[in-house]
Order: sequence, then C-alpha cells, then structure tokens
Amino acid sequence: MDIVFSVDSVITAVGLSSELWIIITAVVLSFIVILFYARPIGEFILRHPSLKILALSFLITIGITIFMEGLHKHVPKAYIYLPMGFALLVEILQMRYEHNRRKRLDGTSN
Repeated sequence: MDIVFSVDSVITAVGLSSELWIIITAVVLSFIVILFYARPIGEFILRHPSLKILALSFLITIGITIFMEGLHKHVPKAYIYLPMGFALLVEILQMRYEHNRRKRLDGTSN
C-alpha cells in the first residue's frame, strides 16, 4: 500500500510541476508521512472493515473518473465528491453509534 501512495505522489508531483526540486521534495515528504502514519491508519482500518470497503469504493470511483477524463468526457466533480462525502459521513455516524452502544452496554453490565 505504501508503494501505491508513493507512486501516486510522484505522478501527482510530475503532473503539477516541472521543477525537479518540487518533485523530489514531494516524494521525500510523502514517503516520510507514509512511514509515520502507516501503522496507526492500518490498525484503525483493521478495526473498521466497513471503512476499508468504503475506501476501496472511493478508489474505484476516482479511477473511473480519471479514465473518463482521459476519454475527454467531463464528469462534474460535485457528482463525485458529494456522494463520497455523504457516504463517509454516514459511516462516521455509524462508527460513533456503535462506539456509544458498546460503551453503554459495558456500563450497564458492571
């Protein structure tokens, strides 16, 4: 997974800049950030498998959007980001509900 994000940052840096120092800085910084946050994010996603499925669906959506843009078919960004944001909000609310439910059940059983 680290390799995917590293390659993605290289592609993004190359696409956004023609300055070599900016590209190198982006790659090095993204690598450092990935090394620092990979374990906590990985553990969080392992604890919440539905979030993993949601993230994979986001990747598929973005991939299809990039493919469509490559075919010169404009896809309005609101059609992409609004449903993604809504799905993420619903998932966060569901995670919060489960957390509160477990806390309440643990408190009443003592």
